[in-house]
Amino acid sequence: MELLLAAALGALLGSIPFGLVLTRAAGLGDIRRIGSGNIGATNVLRTGRKGLAAATLLLDSGKGAAAVLAAGALWGNPWAGPVAGFSAMLGHLFPPWLGFRGGKGVATGLGVLLAAAPLAGLAACGVWLAAAALTRISSASALAAVAASPLLCLLLADWRAAVLALAMAAPIVWRHEGNIRRLLAGTEPRIGEGR
Repeated sequence: MELLLAAALGALLGSIPFGLVLTRAAGLGDIRRIGSGNIGATNVLRTGRKGLAAATLLLDSGKGAAAVLAAGALWGNPWAGPVAGFSAMLGHLFPPWLGFRGGKGVATGLGVLLAAAPLAGLAACGVWLAAAALTRISSASALAAVAASPLLCLLLADWRAAVLALAMAAPIVWRHEGNIRRLLAGTEPRIGEGR
């Protein structure tokens, strides 16, 4: 029962579409009608509003972290935090109020990882930054960080965090299927470019 409640809490928090809320509040309309059609920070950046993109990144990460921390505080089960975090990421990917079409889960997954395994989360940020410096491609950087996260969790945290990171990696990679195709074709836009 505790894990079901943790999952429900996580899914509810994760389903808050901060990118959409912020861009509408700023008078920019529906973020799903520009660029990739995504509700995440990378697409918000395509509006030219760096502050809104940063706020989206922080809030999307924050909801993932909040799910882990709240569930951990509310229920004693050691899996409550990881289950709530995974559910938050799924809630971001599939928010019911947006027809189950949400973001790609990278920022929310990062927040989950930072709350569940802080050192591994920081190391994953380092992987993202290094890959971004090398490629200047957001999706490639995200995929590198996601791929490294389970190993980073094993090295810097514990097996439970590694299981969580591995579970989050699968839907994140799946949601990047179009990006992966463009990466292989050499047509994926670089950071700051359109699309």
